Amino acid sequence: MSGCSDHPFVDALLQKYYGRTAVVAVIGLGYVGLPLVGALLHAGFPVLGLDIDEAKVESLKRGESYISHIPGEMFAESIGSGRFRPTVDFAALREADAILICVPTPLTHHREPDLSFVERTARSILPNLRSGQLVILESTSYPGTTRDLIKPILEQSKLRSGKDFFIAFSPEREDPGNAEFSTSRIPKVVGGDGEDALNLADALYSSFVCKTVRVSGLEAAEAVKITENIFRAVNIALVNELKIVFSEMGIDVWEVIEAAKTKPFGFMAFYPGPGLGGHCIPIDPFYLTWKSREYGLPTRFIELAGEINTMMPRYVVSRLVDELNARKGRGLNGSKILVVGLAYKKNINDTRESPSFKLIELLERQGATCDVHDPYVPVIPPTREYGALAGRPSVALTPEVVASYDAVLISTDHDDVDYEMLARNSKVVIDTRNALARAGIVGPNVVKA
Repeated sequence: MSGCSDHPFVDALLQKYYGRTAVVAVIGLGYVGLPLVGALLHAGFPVLGLDIDEAKVESLKRGESYISHIPGEMFAESIGSGRFRPTVDFAALREADAILICVPTPLTHHREPDLSFVERTARSILPNLRSGQLVILESTSYPGTTRDLIKPILEQSKLRSGKDFFIAFSPEREDPGNAEFSTSRIPKVVGGDGEDALNLADALYSSFVCKTVRVSGLEAAEAVKITENIFRAVNIALVNELKIVFSEMGIDVWEVIEAAKTKPFGFMAFYPGPGLGGHCIPIDPFYLTWKSREYGLPTRFIELAGEINTMMPRYVVSRLVDELNARKGRGLNGSKILVVGLAYKKNINDTRESPSFKLIELLERQGATCDVHDPYVPVIPPTREYGALAGRPSVALTPEVVASYDAVLISTDHDDVDYEMLARNSKVVIDTRNALARAGIVGPNVVKA
């Protein structure tokens, strides 16, 4: 247990956190917030779940989940007992002993940080803030966000951080669909606005996760998550670039990576793809590049990686055009293309920042007609950038349907796809994930890209 404090609120809160009697509010019931709710409930905490989306709240009240890899049964019993209360009423925050913010931090059209969700959430907390509460931001952002944005807004209440309430940052580390590492099995980095805030955040998370990792302050904790995602973005850019170079040399990059990873030290396998997807890797590096301008420092390595990853959909489309020209004598104009996979990674229904959207846009801009098949996404959901695609249904895969397309483009390698049937009936398959080779399927109509 963290050391005792002379502060009148701290010891009482520590006892509540360690005793799992504290009411914990989670704001934002999406791919980060909902697993967090599940972990808290499993540990025995009473939980408030807040979201501005009434449909999500009503779904949870019925004991139903809207995220494919999170079962509704995780919440049904707690809903019935009243231990979990989903609501759109932010006045309920007055009951909370801890408030965890898990809202999106996207980019604007100019690829600059969009903290509007975080700011609106802080302003929603403001009229409901009371003495003796801990507020933790989990949403990924650049170092300084919690101190420079969240803290001033909350202190408009005339309450003071470190005296009346406490602020911390603990970056989310969710990996949707990864059954091996659920929320409670992933170490939690914690940084606080002062020692009391750090001790409180440590106490709360240590009550339901396997391990906490304390860092010196808010900015260090924010920098941890940015670093993790930049590391992945840069290494994915490297293998994407190698894919292009090796392809020109007639070398299979996936074969090279599989052989290289047999080295027991000094190598970590990353894999190429059609572009970056998910909320973290395509976005978070740009938060740091934006912030670095304040200090007059370039981030050339990060920006170069971003350029390479961003251009991958165009590379894939160019390979597809080459294959159509070689086989049909004409390019995309008038061609029918089936895109297999809309989710950004396999076996989930998460379409955030999926490269499939960009691929469809590029293909249709050149005159192609695109359909989509995704066993986890029955209908293309609305998005900020690709609203015109919303509502298109996922087509069923049958031999006749597959044969009717001029090309099939595998963008996501879901396990629930009959790849043998796909290859057998396709005129040409452009495989961006090495899915067919991993299934032992080769042929003159199979092209890796």
